[in-house]
Amino acid sequence: MALDLVGFGIVLPILPLYAERFGAGPAAATGLVAAFSAAQLVASPLWGRVSDRIGRKPVLVVSLIGTCLGSLVTGLAGALWILFLGRIIDGASGGSVSVAQAAVADVAPPEQRARLFGLLGAAFGLGFVAGPAIGGLAALGGPKIPFLLAAAIAGGNAVMAIRRLPETHPGAAHAEHGPVLERIDWHRSGVTALLAVAFTSLVAFSAFEATFSLFGERRLGLKIASTGAVFAAVGVVLSIVQVKLVGPAVDRLGEGGTMLVGLALDAVGLVALALVHSWLTLAPALFLLVVGQGLVTPTLSSAVAGRVGAHRRGGVLGVQQAAGGLARVVGPMAGGFLFQHAGVPVPYLVGAAFMALAAVLVASRPDLRAHP
Repeated sequence: MALDLVGFGIVLPILPLYAERFGAGPAAATGLVAAFSAAQLVASPLWGRVSDRIGRKPVLVVSLIGTCLGSLVTGLAGALWILFLGRIIDGASGGSVSVAQAAVADVAPPEQRARLFGLLGAAFGLGFVAGPAIGGLAALGGPKIPFLLAAAIAGGNAVMAIRRLPETHPGAAHAEHGPVLERIDWHRSGVTALLAVAFTSLVAFSAFEATFSLFGERRLGLKIASTGAVFAAVGVVLSIVQVKLVGPAVDRLGEGGTMLVGLALDAVGLVALALVHSWLTLAPALFLLVVGQGLVTPTLSSAVAGRVGAHRRGGVLGVQQAAGGLARVVGPMAGGFLFQHAGVPVPYLVGAAFMALAAVLVASRPDLRAHP
């Protein structure tokens, strides 16, 4: 998964600037991020259920092959519509995150689940550290090189997964194949509330992700290489938080309490980011935002995974990823529109309000705040 996120980290920071070569404005450029998420929105629940039936490994391999093809199409694009095609291919195969989470939950004791989800998130973070740095250096050789390199990494990763990745769900073929989750369980288990928190918070965070390269260019004069360096620093902090802080925070505060603290930090960080006009103010704003998101992401997924049985875990985590996919459609498009038509800081101020709303959703459910 770290290698998978290397490829994602190569592509994400530079994609809006790359799209400008094809005449894309801010709204269209951030729409590329939304296209990926829209395809992922449709495919993720399906891939999750397939992994419950046939196992985690084959789904992860197919996802990596799709990432390879999508990155290749993006790098060889000669028109804006081909860029969208490449992102759609990549997104449609993008069941890797929820299926990897299901694989971790297959082998994790309940008391260790949040910590191990944090370690999986740290693997993502480490990949995201290397990705922007590699992408920034590769861009010096030409604008297409980062995307071709991402395709090569994904292809090599698929080969490695075929040869070395173990199957964590060997009883999949004998699993019960009912609905992902019975209707009555959505309310009683708290999954509905968790999905609402995931959607609301990711709308805000994905708007930040999609517009930050444009924000940095306008406010601080950042170029592709320097934007990649900022995203690499974000990945370092994210990894440290998920390795060192998630486990102790959940032990002390519970999953719901940890989510609440993380969402509050996210909201403060986005407000601070909206006020940034120098490097000195950028660092603390990003630090708050990244620490908050580092606490929220693994605890949300752990909480969802803990509320269903193993034979439905991939499916419900796929639904969570689909909720995130929908948020990553709405967030980038709304962020790009607000950035272009309402002003540079507006996406972050609106995002802070969404983070606060997500915190209210957690605070309104005592069962989510209870110590595990």
